[in-house]
Amino acid sequence: MEAETNFSLIAPPIFDGDNYQIWTVRMETYLEAIDIWEPMEEDYEIPTLPTSPTVAQIKTQKEKKKRKSKAKTCLFTAVSPTIFTRIMSLKEKMKEIETVNEYSERLINIVNKVKLLGSSLADSRIVEKILVTIPERF
Repeated sequence: MEAETNFSLIAPPIFDGDNYQIWTVRMETYLEAIDIWEPMEEDYEIPTLPTSPTVAQIKTQKEKKKRKSKAKTCLFTAVSPTIFTRIMSLKEKMKEIETVNEYSERLINIVNKVKLLGSSLADSRIVEKILVTIPERF
C-alpha cells in the first residue's frame, strides 16, 4: 500500500498535442501502475443500488465510482490546458449533435405515424419542417 501511495505522487505524463502515440503508451502504463487502468479499458457503467442493498453492494458501487473518478481526474490532469479546452468544446458539440439527432428522430416518428394514417408527406416537405422548426444554433 505504501508503494502505491508513493507512486501516485508522481505526476502523469502530460499531453500537449505532440507525440500522441508515445503519450498513450506512457499514460496506459501510468494508469496500470496506480491501478486505475481497468475503468479506462472497460468503461463500465456504475450499477444503481437495489432497494435494499447489502453492505458488499454498497462497497462495490462506491469503489467503482471512486476508481472511475480517479481515472477521469488523472486524464484531465494529463493534458495541457489547450488540449483540455478542445476536449470540452468537442464534448459540447457532441451534446448538440445528440440533441439534433433526438429531435429529428422524434419528427420522423411523427411523420411515420402520419403516413400510417394514410396521409403522404414528400421528403422535401419533411426536410423543410425540420429546417424551419430546428433551433437556429443548430
